[in-house]
Amino acid sequence: MSETMSTSEENKLPLNGRRAIPPNYSNDEENEVPEMEAFGLIPRGFNPRDYLRVVDIYMFKEPYEINKQEHHTDKYYNPKLIVRRGQAFQIQIDFNRPYKPESDQFWLEFLMGRYPQQNKGTYIPILIGNVLKPGQWGAKIIHRENNSIRLSIMSSTTCIIGKFRLYVAVLTPFGILRTRRNSATDTYILFNPWCQLDAVYLDDEKEREEYVLNDVGIVFHGNVEDVKSRSWSYGQFEENILDACLFLMDKAELELSGRGNPIKICRVASAVINSRDDNGVIAGSWSNMYDYGVAPSAWTGSVDILLEYYSSKQPVRYGQCWVFAGVFNTFLRCLGIPARLITNYSSAHDNNANLRLDFFLDDDGKVDTRLTKDSVWNYNCWNEAWMTRPDLPVGFGGWQVVDGTPQETSDGMYRCGPASVQAIKHGHVCFQFDAPFVYAEVNGDIFYTRIEKNGTQVVENIDTTRIGQLIVTKEVGGDGMMDITEEYKFREGSDEERLALETAVMYGVKKQSIQDTTYQPQTDVDMDFQAQKAVLGNDFKVTITFRNKSRNTYNATAYLSGNIVFYTGVTKSEFKKHSFSAKLQPSSSSSFDVVIKSSEYMSDLLEQASFHFFVTARINETGKILAVQKAVALEVPTLRIKTKGELVAGKETSVIVEFTNPLKQTLENVTLRLEGPGVLRTIKKQFGRIPMNSTLTWEVRFTPMRPGLRRLIASLNSDALRHVYGELNVQIQKP
Repeated sequence: MSETMSTSEENKLPLNGRRAIPPNYSNDEENEVPEMEAFGLIPRGFNPRDYLRVVDIYMFKEPYEINKQEHHTDKYYNPKLIVRRGQAFQIQIDFNRPYKPESDQFWLEFLMGRYPQQNKGTYIPILIGNVLKPGQWGAKIIHRENNSIRLSIMSSTTCIIGKFRLYVAVLTPFGILRTRRNSATDTYILFNPWCQLDAVYLDDEKEREEYVLNDVGIVFHGNVEDVKSRSWSYGQFEENILDACLFLMDKAELELSGRGNPIKICRVASAVINSRDDNGVIAGSWSNMYDYGVAPSAWTGSVDILLEYYSSKQPVRYGQCWVFAGVFNTFLRCLGIPARLITNYSSAHDNNANLRLDFFLDDDGKVDTRLTKDSVWNYNCWNEAWMTRPDLPVGFGGWQVVDGTPQETSDGMYRCGPASVQAIKHGHVCFQFDAPFVYAEVNGDIFYTRIEKNGTQVVENIDTTRIGQLIVTKEVGGDGMMDITEEYKFREGSDEERLALETAVMYGVKKQSIQDTTYQPQTDVDMDFQAQKAVLGNDFKVTITFRNKSRNTYNATAYLSGNIVFYTGVTKSEFKKHSFSAKLQPSSSSSFDVVIKSSEYMSDLLEQASFHFFVTARINETGKILAVQKAVALEVPTLRIKTKGELVAGKETSVIVEFTNPLKQTLENVTLRLEGPGVLRTIKKQFGRIPMNSTLTWEVRFTPMRPGLRRLIASLNSDALRHVYGELNVQIQKP
């Protein structure tokens, strides 16, 4: 054995006692396919040229030709044939002479990976028949002319997704003759939401256009009182993106044979999108320090990130939740799985999944940051992917939550999902994967607990409505917001909601009962907190209102704490402390204004320009504590984008990006980015500084490639100011 197999190639095979062939999880690797596979000894006079021989194969792979048109793949910027599974496509074979069905026999072979095997779906021989059966591999001749035949080929609806190599095999008496390896005939096969038998079938054409074919989207951010939106370029059809997405499955070491299953693909992708524990695509950073990388807020889309990862094979720095979700969405839509980006406002990050977020107060009613471990994210973005769930009981298919943001480990890796939205709504959190975690993100209660000197815990206040009070996604066919809260939960306080909660608890979601703690709230006084619209760099005021519903006069000692926070609810610094006393007359309301000066917050401001106010008040007569918290996001200036002259495909034109610095300080280290899927590749430009009140103008010349309605997206990033965006819809005319 050692003498015959001494080549380095054979030594590398990681054979072991458990498997006959090594693991097969690279779509890129190939095996050698013999052009002549002899049945035995070949007689001396044998000349392969005497037999039927393939001269050429024509794939109809141009965007305007039948295959890409009928398979909705004409937008892919890729020269090879791309089709969707379970739907017929056509190829033409030119032979050296007319094909004679009575004596000639040939078949097609689709191969994937280095160890093709028929039972694994990586070697697919297709014989020529008379009829095509729906959802099964087959081929039939639909046209014959001179030396050419045209075939209609049907792929299986459970076929694996990826890039196949095509060979044509011809039978001769002495062996099989095959075509030479030709990468021009490589065929990509994708999921097919247009096919009723596919696991990702979606029955609404407008939804398919949005969730599969739309290459730009909207990310909703800010907070529940002040919803903000920005565009994101998914760019799933851009050059090399399809190959980059297939590479992610290789990177995640998903066996080729498992790649026909959207559940498996989503599960491994949610782990490989983040760099924790597997050197995946994006390194997360929530520190406001982005040395040697790009600030998460500066990205305008997924393309740069995926292409950088595909070429460097190293995590791209840096991302936060909307970046993970944006890239995940590109991956799913690119492979043909319908997907959408979701924002959950006031998202609970509960460190022990007990549906209870504990905010601990000290004796004065101030939040004790040392003891408080749970946090409420102003918003969290994740994705939903559309598929059937044959692994669950009937009724739990449809939208599934998948989340690439690294928050908690699941089966030992940072990943989340797919979890059925329907199961989350009804509390059936026993169904895989990670439903309890998502259930807690949208359903927790906030407990304000005061710890007395002797260590007793007294619950002062319970807020049951704040967590997950608004869950949204982009509307179909427009840029507006669609409220999908009701898909995740029943109306707050309804019987169905209580029943879903009891079901979730029965299935093991931990919920501490209120009986465990002493809780007697102050019911006859309400406290409310409102903030004036706050513009970055300006002063604004906040108002605390007490409503005394009793017949008693009360005296309250109130404390306001203003904190600069990451959007994850984690405090960076307290910039405002304000205590005051309030006399509350019976059956009346009283309001107190507090002015927040820009000089108090500007020096410490973080990129999301987000504040978190805690107000606590002790009623002196009863010793009871009222507590309220609120997130306030500042209005950030926007970029202006305009075009010069008319926009015609193939003709050079220019676009102008403008920005006026509204701050009372000079902006340093300014970077602008501009991109538009199908219009122009990302362009970056560095500017040293922008003095206060001055305007920066940047003109970019470019040549739009394709006609149609397109979108330009720009971002500005600097040391003192981030999350500045601009966008413009442009209509590109036909030449």
